[in-house]
Amino acid sequence: MAIGRPIPMLTLTDEERDTLERWARRPTTAQALAQRARVVLACASGGTNTRVARELRLTKQTVGKWRSRFLTGRLDGLLDEPRPGTPRRISDAQVEQMVTLTLEAKPREATHWSTRAMAARCGLSQSTVSRIWRAFGLQPHRTEAFKLSKDPLFIEKVRDIVGLYLDPPDRALVLCADEKSQIQALDRTQPLLPMRPGQAERRTHDYVRHGTTSLFAALNVKTGTVIGRCHRRHRAVEFRKFLDAIDEAVPPGLDIHLILDNYATHKTPLIRRWLGKRPRFHLHFTPTGASWINLVERWFATLTEKQIRRGVHRSTRALEAAITEYIAVTNEQPRPFRWTKTADEILASVERFCRRISDSRD
Repeated sequence: MAIGRPIPMLTLTDEERDTLERWARRPTTAQALAQRARVVLACASGGTNTRVARELRLTKQTVGKWRSRFLTGRLDGLLDEPRPGTPRRISDAQVEQMVTLTLEAKPREATHWSTRAMAARCGLSQSTVSRIWRAFGLQPHRTEAFKLSKDPLFIEKVRDIVGLYLDPPDRALVLCADEKSQIQALDRTQPLLPMRPGQAERRTHDYVRHGTTSLFAALNVKTGTVIGRCHRRHRAVEFRKFLDAIDEAVPPGLDIHLILDNYATHKTPLIRRWLGKRPRFHLHFTPTGASWINLVERWFATLTEKQIRRGVHRSTRALEAAITEYIAVTNEQPRPFRWTKTADEILASVERFCRRISDSRD
């Protein structure tokens, strides 16, 4: 029986293990070095190159390279080799100090660091600060929003909805429905100045409000077509009228799987009675605080970008006409959004994010 090449045993001293764990955990460590430390720690726990590569999403050759480098040079073998060029004028201690300040402190006069403020604090040039930030992937001027769902049925709901996207039931229609409420009909206080060579379109910063409307929309997951209705108010009565429109638009031989959020309007006694008389409707509620899983939200973003944000509407009726026209045009040549991630991939991503923000690797 053929036997593969034996894998050299990898053991760590207590000091080496402490150093590797510190490199792997500390946010100021370069990501390449942190990854190498995780590879060695996984190999030291008895993992084969194949298993470690699968767990860390690396190639087997990469794992074998850093196992071999560590066995040859121990901790120094994980560091980058010297490269030719002008000698560095900035020490590792200065770089570490600057990165630590960026991650763990704030300037007294601002909520975040700028290159000028950090340069003045550390005694470096602005271009040096910029280069170091780029090397470590730091962007203090940027911020992103996030929200973790606290729904106790988060896992079950994700599997349910993603299952509808990836494997819809036979003889049924999957519709993502929601309301885009309080859309304002805005008109500028002065006429627009059109675009011309060398000059972008110009508009006044102030505007006049001419009322609001709410859009009820249902996106067909398979075809990309949209059923939409505008109403001046946003109550259960209007939602029932929208359900009537869906019931009328969908052929009677098909079941309707409706993906909705947890808004109170969707669960009133009026709606429950309406649904009780129409058994072909099946409701699937998104997890609380997880509207990103509803595909119609992506269509709302496109509507805002292409029609609402830069639109000029001198009345609520004009706004509703523009929205209706946009729906009609997009339905002529619809392009469905393609859901790619499985439920397991989404849940694994959420788990990694939770571990990262809690700095826990248990």
